[in-house]
Amino acid sequence: MTARNVLALWGFTALNIIYAAAFVRALATGMVAILLGIYLAKVGFDAAQIGTVVASGLAGAALAALAVTVGGDRLGRRATLIALSLLAAAGGAIVAATSGFTVIAAAAFVGMINGMGRDRSASLIIDQAIVPGLVSAAERTKTFAWYSVCQDAGHALGALLAGVSALLVGFGLDEVVAIRWSVGLYAGLQLATAILYSKLSVAVEGSRPTAAPAQISKKTRRTLWKISSLFAVDSLAGGFLTTALLAFFFYERFAAPEAAIALLFFGARVLNAVSHLGAAWLAARIGLVNTMVFTHIPSSLLLMTVPFAPSFAVAAVLFLLREGLVEMDVPTRQSYVMAVVRPEERTFASGVTHLVRLACWAVAPAFAGLLMRGLSLGTPFFIGGAMKISYDLLLYAAFRKQRPPEER
Repeated sequence: MTARNVLALWGFTALNIIYAAAFVRALATGMVAILLGIYLAKVGFDAAQIGTVVASGLAGAALAALAVTVGGDRLGRRATLIALSLLAAAGGAIVAATSGFTVIAAAAFVGMINGMGRDRSASLIIDQAIVPGLVSAAERTKTFAWYSVCQDAGHALGALLAGVSALLVGFGLDEVVAIRWSVGLYAGLQLATAILYSKLSVAVEGSRPTAAPAQISKKTRRTLWKISSLFAVDSLAGGFLTTALLAFFFYERFAAPEAAIALLFFGARVLNAVSHLGAAWLAARIGLVNTMVFTHIPSSLLLMTVPFAPSFAVAAVLFLLREGLVEMDVPTRQSYVMAVVRPEERTFASGVTHLVRLACWAVAPAFAGLLMRGLSLGTPFFIGGAMKISYDLLLYAAFRKQRPPEER
């Protein structure tokens, strides 16, 4: 009996649970990423300190990714997913309850608080390893696209939830207290993901959940070395462009209120979600690698125009155009990595590629904050955009001839 049939006896499927958990986790991530930079600014943190807190959260996420890569299958996928969700809830609760820099930075690390604005957590590694075993090769890219749609639907609604703090202020609540309540809601949402994952059956554990780690072939190691090196460049660039710092940019550069910023990122995440389905359609016609590259380069060029915008309205339009393209590489990238490795290597491959991305994300925000304070608020846009274009060109040169099975 397949994993889907076993879980169907419970009245729901593994895919539905994973989709739902991804949505709720993204809801929390989309909200806290917008509020984090503004909240920290309101309690007296400067740009460098905000960057450090964001970097601390991403460093914690990178450490969690390492643990999952090395021992996720051996510890048990279900148990690991529940533990990660509980740690995230605890970290959010501590951040909501204090204003001290050291305590908040430590809580961000332990709770893996993600200032990127997009869910790229260690839980994603486990999800990504489970999904290909539930569908056929022909359905894989489309399934990852729908997974990404669930994430960005959560990101979009999370951005709207960030505006709830403004409503609370309208009812007479202090601004800082209102944001604290919103961060508390973030902790509650993370707790909800733990409950969802507890409904998974042991059928999602894989064929050898307690055995020694699978032996990784030399071909896979070579592929992972090349693609992870390129992902490092892209992620380092992305670390200069976290949602927390972008929200801080719009807040400082244009004096945009929290509600306007929340609506902007809601629109961005809606466009991200729609683009994922477009990516699956396009990949079926021009290939996974071509879709990754030919949509990503224009998005970086649009990004680099945002600091030149004369007003918040113009900057918002340019930013939204960028967001309609920038995420089309996500489901295609996930599908490509899972396609070019063996089934028993998927957790390792997913873990390695995500670990590289998280580690590089963790490095960049602190430098971005320093550059925003020391040079100009727009500096990270130029550095991040240029690095992303370099990544796209290198990726195309290295992998355009290495096709997944369905394209051969």
